This record gives sequence, C-alpha cells and structure tokens, in this order.
Amino acid sequence: MTKIQPLLTPYKMGDLLLKNRMVIAPMTRSRCNNNENIPTDLHVKYYTQRASSGLIITEGSQISKRAVGYVNTPGIYSKNQVKGWKNVTDAVHKKEGKIFIQLWHVGRVSHPDFHNGELPFAPSALNPNSKSFTPNGFKDTVTPKEMTLDDIKTTIEEFKQAAINAKEAGFDGLEIHSSNGYLFHQFFNKSSNIRKDKYGGNIENRARFFFEVLDEIKQVFPENCIGVRFNPSMHNTHGIDVDEETIPLFEYVIKKLNNYNIAYVHLSEPFTDVSKVPYAVENIANHFRPLYHGTLMINNNFTQEKGNTVIKNGFADLVAYGKLFISNPDLVERFEKNLPLTAWDTDTFYSDTGEKGYTDYPFYANN
Repeated sequence: MTKIQPLLTPYKMGDLLLKNRMVIAPMTRSRCNNNENIPTDLHVKYYTQRASSGLIITEGSQISKRAVGYVNTPGIYSKNQVKGWKNVTDAVHKKEGKIFIQLWHVGRVSHPDFHNGELPFAPSALNPNSKSFTPNGFKDTVTPKEMTLDDIKTTIEEFKQAAINAKEAGFDGLEIHSSNGYLFHQFFNKSSNIRKDKYGGNIENRARFFFEVLDEIKQVFPENCIGVRFNPSMHNTHGIDVDEETIPLFEYVIKKLNNYNIAYVHLSEPFTDVSKVPYAVENIANHFRPLYHGTLMINNNFTQEKGNTVIKNGFADLVAYGKLFISNPDLVERFEKNLPLTAWDTDTFYSDTGEKGYTDYPFYANN
C-alpha cells in the first residue's frame, strides 16, 4: 500500500470539495418504524457517526406513498419527513460532512398491502415473480398496473416535488435511484417494458422516462448536485434479465449524460456471477469509464486495496462502500491507519432492532 492512498485524497465534485473519495453507499436499513416513515434521532446518530466519509448517500427514500415497496423505509414526500431529514443534514454538516438523498420509486417490486389493496405501478403489467417485504412479512409480488401517460406525468411531478423537499431538508444534492430492478430499471429493460407508446420499444423510448425526470429535477437542484445510479449487468433479480439490448441501452444513457453536468454516475459491478450470461459485462468500471467524461463512482464488494487500485488505474473517481461502513462507522480512519475491521451482522441489516446493528458498532478507539 502506498503511503498516500488514492481513496484518502480530496476530490472536487461539482462545487463540492469532498475530503476523501470514500462514499457511503445508499443502503436500506428499515429503521423508520413509525406511522409516517419519518427519520428519527436514531438516523441522526447513524449518519453523523459516518460523517468522516467524503460523501454520504442516504438510504432510498420514497418520493410518494405510491413509491413505497419495503417496510419501515423513509420518505421525502411529507412535511414531517422533511423535518426529520433536516435534523440529519444539520447534524452531518456540523461534522463537516456532505450528504445526498437517494430518491426512490420501487415500481412493481411493491405489493397491494402498501397501497390499500391497489396494484403497484409499473411500465407494463408483468409480474416480476419476486418477493416484497411487507408489514406482514415477505409476500409474492403481483401483476402490477401498467402506468398510463397520466400516471407517468404524475410520477415525474412527484420526483420534482421530492427534489424540492430535499432542498428544503438541507441536502447537498440527490441521487436518482435508476438501478436494481426498480421503476427506472423496469422502463429500461425489455423483460419488464413491453409498451407500444413513446415509453417502450426502442432504446431511446425506454430511456425517455429517466431523462424526463432528470430534466425536471435539474430545475430544482443544479445539475452538478444530481447523481444517478445504474446496475447494467444485474441479471435474474426482481424479474430483470440481461438481453442483447441491455448494455447498449446503458451505453446510450451514459453517453447522453455527457451532455449534462451532473455530479456523478454511480455504477454497480455485477451482484452475481455473469461470466456465462450472454451479453452481460463482467467489469463494469472498465467498460463504461471510456464512455463517460464526468465523475464515475463504482461499488459492490470493494476492499481497501481494490478501492485504491480502481482509482489509481483511472477506472473510477469515487468508491462507494456499503457493508464495511455499516460495521465500521470510522472506516475512513481505519483505512488511513490500516487498522483491523469489525465484521458486520447480516441479521440486523433490515430489522426493527433499533440501535442494535445500526448505531452500536464501536469506533476502533473505543474497542
């Protein structure tokens, strides 16, 4: 390991100066166990514990009640939710941290239990044949409601309003969650979008909804305060499969983003082994880095060594860490001093256990 680690060098992202290149990946933790899905003092503690990172991206936060698909997850659509998040951003800023909120709509990976018996929204009426984490436990997904043009228009307006709310809550920026089999990804993919109108069919049409949302949000936040997230080679998850047009679609989208001045493109390396999946790309950062001229963030199972290497080799500018930041709130300091790492407890990732497995992981100095 070189004395000056690339991960620990400052980075200018838009108008923000990040103190290092280590980002807290957006991670659902299911701790909003109140009737209005409001972030609480527990969230304030969790995020401020990790404010030494260059950038925090919050857990996915629903843009509306229609967007909900997981139990005990926060929203950004009500006044009380805005107040709850404002407490978080104020505390993070006092620690000289930077924080973006991730805007989330799960689409068809929801369940009628969240919507008073009504069907969840999706680009097409195709069941993902997955599981939804409802207040009554895991349930099979259902065939969703194909969104009308009015539904799409309303959803675009909801994303814009969520951005307005995020600005009021004091966030430095936001990330559009267009990944992991959720609503935008459903529009992108032919296994979930068989529409015959301007939002279906060819690649440009399937990307249209995403760019229409981006164009609305940039009226609220400067472009250089907006990040986007993609998972190009996700396969056999939430009913999303890689096909011959999957990678070309993401190539089209990411190349088109060169015409914008956004904060970053956030990419995930494959969640599963795709070495034998036709048309999939195994090394996402290597493949997309030449196509995108702005800030590139990469994630999924990066270690300290791998993170430093991917930046040193020029394939990414920022590295997002998930599970390591869960169990090591002082991960930056541990990397800096090459200290041992605390193992995470998977049983408390998504649970109503309060502080346990959330804010009770020790700082190294307190071990």
